[in-house]
Amino acid sequence: MCLLLNILLNGKEMELDHVNSILGADEYLQKQQPSLIILDNKLPDGFGIDFISFVKQRYPAIKIIMISGFDAAAKDVAMENGADIFLEKPFTKDQLFYAVRKLTEPYLTIVE
Repeated sequence: MCLLLNILLNGKEMELDHVNSILGADEYLQKQQPSLIILDNKLPDGFGIDFISFVKQRYPAIKIIMISGFDAAAKDVAMENGADIFLEKPFTKDQLFYAVRKLTEPYLTIVE
């Protein structure tokens, strides 16, 4: 998934960093606080959905896009835990760009 996200977002005037576990994300966040996290649900050491509330409690300014291939119940839990946007796999390149822009360009008016 990291490779796919890198391909989709490369060259879009944003800096990308990758970690592949909840532990790696926790260690990264202790050093860096990005404006946006794209968080997959299925990680080697747990579920991203459970990490959302941890991030929001410690770093409330960070926006989270939760991505998952699970059913609609995962979306409800992710949003309750504090995710800003939920993208269900498979998602399109346009859906990803729209979500990133919506969260990183606060003065952008998006007509839906």
